[in-house]
Amino acid sequence: MSQSHSAGFKKFILVTGAAGQVGSCLVDKLIENEENFVVAVDNYLTGTKENLPKNSPVNYKFIVCDVNDKKQISAVMTSFLFDYVFHYAAVVGVKRTIDNPLWVLNDINGIEAILKLCVSTGVKRIFFSSSSEVYGEPFEHPQNEHTTPLNSRLPYAIVKNVAEAYLRSYHKEYGLDYTIFRFFNTYGPKQSKDFVVKKFLNAALNNEPITIFGDGSQSRTLCYIADNIDATTNCLYKDLFVNETINIGNSNEISMLELAKFIRQKTNSKSEIIHLPALEEGDMTRRCPDIANMKTALDRELTDLETGIDSLIRAMKS
Repeated sequence: MSQSHSAGFKKFILVTGAAGQVGSCLVDKLIENEENFVVAVDNYLTGTKENLPKNSPVNYKFIVCDVNDKKQISAVMTSFLFDYVFHYAAVVGVKRTIDNPLWVLNDINGIEAILKLCVSTGVKRIFFSSSSEVYGEPFEHPQNEHTTPLNSRLPYAIVKNVAEAYLRSYHKEYGLDYTIFRFFNTYGPKQSKDFVVKKFLNAALNNEPITIFGDGSQSRTLCYIADNIDATTNCLYKDLFVNETINIGNSNEISMLELAKFIRQKTNSKSEIIHLPALEEGDMTRRCPDIANMKTALDRELTDLETGIDSLIRAMKS
C-alpha cells in the first residue's frame, strides 16, 4: 500500500545519492521544513553513512537502495506517492569514472527506470544532478547553458548528456516537468577526501606534500555547498527554472597551483607542493560557468572562497 499524504506532510520528496556530499546536504536542508517528508536512498558506492542525519526526525526515512536496480527503486517509488524526486545518485570522481566506465554507463539504467516510475506514480517534477563535464573541453568561456556546445567525450560526461536528453524527451512525451542542474566543483565539510579542496586541506593541515597533476595551470571555479543547496531548494520552493537547465557553481576561476598556495597560506602549512605527471584524460584546462541563472535562484551574494575555506577549516578541526 502506498504511503498516504494524510500524515500532514505537504511534500513527499525522494533524494537518491543521499549519502554523498551534495545529496546529504540537500536532505539536511529539506528535513528542516517540517512540511516535507523526505525519503533518502543510497547504496554507499561512493557515499558514506557518516553523511546522513545523525538523528531520525519524523519526516525522514533512509533506505539502502541501488537505483540502477529496477526492482529496488521500483519498490521504493511505488511505496510512496512522491511529489518530487531529486535524482543525484551517480558514480563520481574523475579517476573512479575513468577506471570503471561500465559502472558509469550503468547509471543510464537508473535514470530510465526512475523516469518511467515518475510517470507511472504521478511525480510532479524531477530535479537532476548533471555536471559541468557535459561541456567537455569547452569552446566558450564562461560556459552558458544554451550557447556553449556540449563536447562530451568521457563516459561520465556522455551519461550525463544522455540523461539530460531523457529528461527533455519524457517532458515532451509525458509532460513530466524537470530541472537540470549542471553542477560545477562544489566543496564543503562533507566532501570526500579524494576531491581537490579537501585533499589539499588534509595535506596542508598535516604538513604533508600537496600533489598537483601537471603544471597546475588548469583552472576551476569552487562553489561552497551552502550556495548549491540554497539555489537548488529555491528552485523547488519558488518554482524556478521549470523545464530548464541551470549551471550551479561559482564564476571566480582559480588555478590548481594558486589554490594549493592559497590553502597552504590559510593553514600556515609547511607542505611542499609536488607536481605529478599530467592526467592523460579527464583534467580539463578550464572550467567556468555563466551563473546569471544561479544568481537568480540563489537571490543573495555567493560565498567567497576565503569565507568558504575558513568555514571548512573550522569544520575539519572540530
